Amino acid sequence: MKNVNDSPVSLVVDGHQDIAWNWLELGRHPAESALAGREGENGTNIPANTGRRTVGLPECLAGRVGVIFATLFVAPRRAGRGSWRRQTYTTAETAHALATEQLDHYKRLADDEPHVRLITTAQELEQVVASWSNSDDLERLVGLVVSMEGADPVREPAEVHQWHAEGLRIIGPAWAATRYAGSASERGPLTQLGRELLAEMAQVNMALDLSHMAQAACIEAVESYAGPVIASHSNPRIFHPTDRGLSDDMIGRLVARDGVVGIVPYNRFLQRGWKTGDPKELVSIQIVVDAIDHVAQIAGSSANVGIGSDFDGGFGAESIPAEMDTIADLLLIAEALDGRGYAQEDIERIMSGNWLRILSRTLP
Repeated sequence: MKNVNDSPVSLVVDGHQDIAWNWLELGRHPAESALAGREGENGTNIPANTGRRTVGLPECLAGRVGVIFATLFVAPRRAGRGSWRRQTYTTAETAHALATEQLDHYKRLADDEPHVRLITTAQELEQVVASWSNSDDLERLVGLVVSMEGADPVREPAEVHQWHAEGLRIIGPAWAATRYAGSASERGPLTQLGRELLAEMAQVNMALDLSHMAQAACIEAVESYAGPVIASHSNPRIFHPTDRGLSDDMIGRLVARDGVVGIVPYNRFLQRGWKTGDPKELVSIQIVVDAIDHVAQIAGSSANVGIGSDFDGGFGAESIPAEMDTIADLLLIAEALDGRGYAQEDIERIMSGNWLRILSRTLP
């Protein structure tokens, strides 16, 4: 891993990691090194099912990944993959219980690990960011902003206020289709219950995450929602030509709301035809820069694009660009941007500043 003090940027903000899901579904403790975790998974079915581990606290610290949007993610049983067993649900009550357990694990992690903080307020964000200006490695913090991927754990829209009080700051209404919205894999509109959910979210100024939403639901939501709007981990459709990718029109609508698109360094989302099992060497980090540049060209500036790695989100080190091995290697994106001629100010925006702007509008 690179020396953190040689970094071309002061901080990396990652817009999407399924930390609690990996912990509870696969037994991947977040404080453990990803590399050490790989050794422990040898001889199990985990690498074959979800890939070689890429995320761990030591790698986050080495890669200056100081702020992470950490999800509450549980899958409806009908859409859960064969190897996913524990973190699946058939009812809203079960979804609620599982997501609550994940949130409790984040709180426990922050209590137990001196390098980890939960970020629920602007002041807490400032403290985490300031820690990266400290020359003492032992003082640096990784802050977790809790987000929800798929809103079924919210049993009724009014419950948003309770979730907000517990620390939730971002909601994506869909992963698969939910009671609130259709998804890219199960098309459908924003439902009436979904409209009520957005109204409740706006009252507490939660950020709305459009990733995974069906196009019709996405367009209505981005046009109607009053609070901050993001796509935490979604690539332009020209790179990922399915409903899971964002069309240029959708990106333009998000830009018009001064939102941020988080680019995913996942080979299947970067190169047409790449599939799991293909050589990772077929995809270069330069394609990540191409995807970033596509959003920047639509926006007319670097102000509306960031990184949402989704690392360990059902894929592993075999499925990310050739130059990358763990979450620490997000720093290589900054180097590639520099090589492409991006100014230092723009690189800082892409690697952290744009997400920090969203959080400044979201956090109380």
